[in-house]
Amino acid sequence: GFGMTETSPTVFLIAKRRALVKPTSVGKPLMHTRVRVVDDNLQDVPVGEVGEVVISGPNITPEYWRRPDANEDSFSLDEHGNRWLHSGDAGMIDDEGCIYIVDRYKDMYISGGENVYPAEVEQIIFGLPQVGDVAVIGVPHERWGETGKAIVVLKEGQNLAAEAIIDHCKANLAKFKVPQSVDFIDVLPRNAAGKVLKRELRQQYITEKSS
Repeated sequence: GFGMTETSPTVFLIAKRRALVKPTSVGKPLMHTRVRVVDDNLQDVPVGEVGEVVISGPNITPEYWRRPDANEDSFSLDEHGNRWLHSGDAGMIDDEGCIYIVDRYKDMYISGGENVYPAEVEQIIFGLPQVGDVAVIGVPHERWGETGKAIVVLKEGQNLAAEAIIDHCKANLAKFKVPQSVDFIDVLPRNAAGKVLKRELRQQYITEKSS
């Protein structure tokens, strides 16, 4: 399943038997909840393509209290006057109507004109037994606009070269998704909910780059 505070809170559910067949899907929308996967113009993207997950229904919060800027960014009206909440999640829909969450849109970066979703790259790096934690961010690049940087926390007592991580990614990912650099740190910054603070990591890199 999947949900947000703004959706009171659940949007999707998936039955146990269905989850065995579609283990990476969050399922289908609950009754009376409408979900679409759309492009920047609020138009549906084709089945299997990535877009933003937007949600409509009686369970959606009417607004953010005294935050007009957040309301403007988070809600849209379609041509029929229906109100949609922008989840901020990149996802796709299959031919059976099941939804798959790919990543957070704000974490996506564009390398050489191609969208890269860090969660996919992180999943590959997590496949290395020496890796305890990882975050991938987009960093500025003169030629490609942005390229990936993998920030890796190794398990205690483990050793792994940056080149080995990059080679592993080359063997499992399209060329434009492969990180161009790897940094090793002791611990990733996280908020109280346990989410990696990627904005903090990006800001730290930009500060170091400019100093």
